[in-house]
Amino acid sequence: MTSALPRFPPYPIRGVRVLHQKQNCAPHFAEIEVDFEPAAEGFVFEVAEGLTVDYEPAEALSRFFEAAAVGIEEQLSLPEHGVVIATRVVLRRARADAFGSHERAFKIAGYLAARKALERTARPCP
Repeated sequence: MTSALPRFPPYPIRGVRVLHQKQNCAPHFAEIEVDFEPAAEGFVFEVAEGLTVDYEPAEALSRFFEAAAVGIEEQLSLPEHGVVIATRVVLRRARADAFGSHERAFKIAGYLAARKALERTARPCP
């Protein structure tokens, strides 16, 4: 008899904040703060109601947020984590910059946020 894989997250993980910034000829800038909450099953990504980000063109923000969601989901789905994904992720805060923000920067920020959340569950619950 094999034991079932643990579900992620086992408890709410609030305020996971990531600043991804790289300065070079192809700069990156993305800052996000997300909450991870247990869900019935699968992966759900939501943008908090009333979230505003000072960035032009504003239409690009939805692509940035979608890229962050993809990064989070891809990182959580890696087999080496050995968890069943049952997660609701809520984007609470975001910052973008005219000279370094793009989908790739937000996807990397998503990866980093998922890693931080996984690390928190490896430690005892606060």
